[in-house]
Amino acid sequence: MRAVVTVSGTDRKGVVAQVSAFLADNGINIEDVSQTVLGGQFAMVMVVDIPESGKTLALLSEEARRLGEEIGMSIGLRHADIFTAMHNV
Repeated sequence: MRAVVTVSGTDRKGVVAQVSAFLADNGINIEDVSQTVLGGQFAMVMVVDIPESGKTLALLSEEARRLGEEIGMSIGLRHADIFTAMHNV
């Protein structure tokens, strides 16, 4: 299943590594990534592929949110269709 991971917050070292490790630990493949730092604020969007045999999207989303709290970032994980619908007006 394709999903979108969003990460934002005050820039600091190790964010990409920590988020990537979380994804790898869950067997999630990163298909595309874009990141930027603007005025000290970090933003990253990843398109990922979640294996059907793994954890549910709801559980992964909650775990990603908690990781974000731990590292001082906002992390969202949503099904790609929902992300697309939220950003089309």
